[in-house]
Amino acid sequence: MLFKGIHLQGIRSGEITMAFRKWQKVSVNTGSLLHTSVGLLEIGKVEAIKENDITDKDAIRAGFTDKRQLLKSFPHNSTGTIFKIAVRYHSADPRIKLREQTELSEQQFKDLKGQLKRLDRYSKQGDWTEKILMTIKDNPNLHAIGIAKLTGFEKEWLKLNIRKLKNLGLTISHNVGYELSPLGNEYLTKLSNI
Repeated sequence: MLFKGIHLQGIRSGEITMAFRKWQKVSVNTGSLLHTSVGLLEIGKVEAIKENDITDKDAIRAGFTDKRQLLKSFPHNSTGTIFKIAVRYHSADPRIKLREQTELSEQQFKDLKGQLKRLDRYSKQGDWTEKILMTIKDNPNLHAIGIAKLTGFEKEWLKLNIRKLKNLGLTISHNVGYELSPLGNEYLTKLSNI
């Protein structure tokens, strides 16, 4: 579930407390947490509603000026059910604190290495984690297409799997491209000293 930057800021400040989406089926669950650029958002009650049940007050609580502007935000000619979703800011993104680590104990290094080996083992692409980390290290701020060309991996697969590295605190995503986090650099340093 994606949000525009202006809506994320409104959710963080508490001005926006709901969202509306038109989906074929629900794609979020009550109580789930979403990682966003402003931190973790918590999904509250999710309910299917009819277009006639949306009020201007609802639209304002979702960050729009009125119901008409909200309805225009749905993809043109989209079909599906309209869902009214309660949202609230939960907390800062825990990956930020994790990725800022500049030291790894032997146990932390061993655990992280094990997690990456599991990602490699269960991938149809074979061993990929170290190759991707090294490519990002050697080419900071290179976009996914560039990394795909250098590594031979398909772009969409690559983006999905770089997100897994980000969830471990090893990479940082920018508007354009990626870089290793301090933790990612520390991990590769320890790996090269084995």
